[in-house]
Amino acid sequence: MDVLHIVERINGFFKITNKEIYSSESGLTYHANSKVKKIGYCVNLTLETIEEAKIHGVDLMVTHHPAWDELYGLKEACNEKLAQYGISHYYNHLPLDDCNFGTNDSLLKKINLENSKRTHEWEGLYFGRIAEYDEEINLDELVNNIENLLGEPVRSWRFNDKKIKRVGLVCGNGAPTACLKEANQFDCDVYITGECNLYTIQYAQFKGINLIIGSHTFTEIFGVESLALKLNETIKELEVVRLNEKHYEANIK
Repeated sequence: MDVLHIVERINGFFKITNKEIYSSESGLTYHANSKVKKIGYCVNLTLETIEEAKIHGVDLMVTHHPAWDELYGLKEACNEKLAQYGISHYYNHLPLDDCNFGTNDSLLKKINLENSKRTHEWEGLYFGRIAEYDEEINLDELVNNIENLLGEPVRSWRFNDKKIKRVGLVCGNGAPTACLKEANQFDCDVYITGECNLYTIQYAQFKGINLIIGSHTFTEIFGVESLALKLNETIKELEVVRLNEKHYEANIK
């Protein structure tokens, strides 16, 4: 199947209200001009994940992140390797955070939270959620559930003695205190995200909100998986495979 046809099919999954913003946050970064029989999905486009795609015979990589501009020279190196292997690449960033099958809602569903409110708006896209458990849960139990789900250790801080009822979530980088402030305004008992810094921890302590920090990568993988599986459901002849990513972030302190 042609790559451009697959991209059109992906676009049809989203409610696009602002074409300019959508196009700036998603799309092809490399088109190999070859037919697609197998799709490989992961969160990040890196030289390592491209090698994984080559090993698995992937024709099109679908990721959440493109090669980051902050990793100077990586974008050019990735395009060179994609060209060498004849692999196309497509990414979908903020629209996948916003949609009801994306990063945030997919993670909430995995921890048995399905009724949520969209929060943390940017240019009409919402990259956060607030959700509630029907019955309260202990913080330790929630931490254990998330570790089992992500397959990596997470860090947690207990800054109040209450059980967990209301949860604030920003998959990926919810480290800025402005993100935590919005969760606190909704009286969340715990805030879950994939990045933190000193300010995140100190602000959580100041506001008395519990904090759970996974990794940027593995808090977001389930949304990319959901997108790939939707493609597989609508285009039966496509084969889909998850590309392994190393748990670099799990050991970052």
